[in-house]
Amino acid sequence: MATARDFAWREPTASIPLRWGAYRSRLSGGLLMIVAGGVAIAGGSALSPFAQFLLFAGTVAHLAGWAVLPSAGWRRVLAMWPSTLAMWFLLTGPRWIAILALPYLGWLLVRHRVGSSYVTVLFVLAGGVIVARLFSEYPQMLAAVGVEAGIIVASAGAARAVQAAGSQLRRGRKPSLP
Repeated sequence: MATARDFAWREPTASIPLRWGAYRSRLSGGLLMIVAGGVAIAGGSALSPFAQFLLFAGTVAHLAGWAVLPSAGWRRVLAMWPSTLAMWFLLTGPRWIAILALPYLGWLLVRHRVGSSYVTVLFVLAGGVIVARLFSEYPQMLAAVGVEAGIIVASAGAARAVQAAGSQLRRGRKPSLP
């Protein structure tokens, strides 16, 4: 007899055979390096050798974070370059905050989300437009990134819910049933 566990939804990337490392450690470590690299890039500039080092180290960490995420290799490569470009564009200030839609789209790609979940990028774009109007000066960048990061996390949760619900519907079950 089938149990509820047999019908439980799993992350699509959790079933990918990994050549090295464990799923959770690669997922959490990769995400940590992506975010830390983005923060280091944001702290960098061309004004001093230390700030230039931050740009370099942040870029390397950001790229390495995408590289270790558990996913198909081509998806990681396709996601890492636009995401890194977006991190560099954020150096211009909060007016470019909507460019964080590129790393978000990369996240959806790397997490093997279904096409119907990509509509959630509209939340990130709309949030970026609103945040750019509310926080227009560079000293407000920390608040702008914080608000947009919250929108991105909520959008990623919505994309995950869309995929999980679609998976249960394909099995002939109502998404609300355990």
